[in-house]
Amino acid sequence: MPSTKTRIKKIGTVVVPVNDVDRAIEFYVEKLGFEKRVDIPFGEGYRWVEVSPGDVETTIAICPPPPGKSAGNVETGICVQTDDIDGIHAELKARGVDVDAEVSRLGDPVPPMMWLRDPEGNTLMVVETTN
Repeated sequence: MPSTKTRIKKIGTVVVPVNDVDRAIEFYVEKLGFEKRVDIPFGEGYRWVEVSPGDVETTIAICPPPPGKSAGNVETGICVQTDDIDGIHAELKARGVDVDAEVSRLGDPVPPMMWLRDPEGNTLMVVETTN
């Protein structure tokens, strides 16, 4: 019988296609406070850029979509965590980030959460954790 154990060790990078890489860098670095880890040219006029909050291993790659594919208005499925949802909500709103009007509070066991959108309409979820 074949093994069901995976040889995959971690999630390294999640790709979010964007039309304007410079605008995306400004958003993720200046508005969200991520650090830019990688910024290298590839192919004909493309750039591979990776950003990440702090010293975590998983990064978000913000780069143009492949030929024939579109970018923007994607629910990324990316969920970032904070220990102060109200504080980050107020801070991001003050920085002009497109965030939900209010933090969602659905009650236990669902943690407080909100959605934010980058300049191209790609959504990320922010969840409060107590760990």
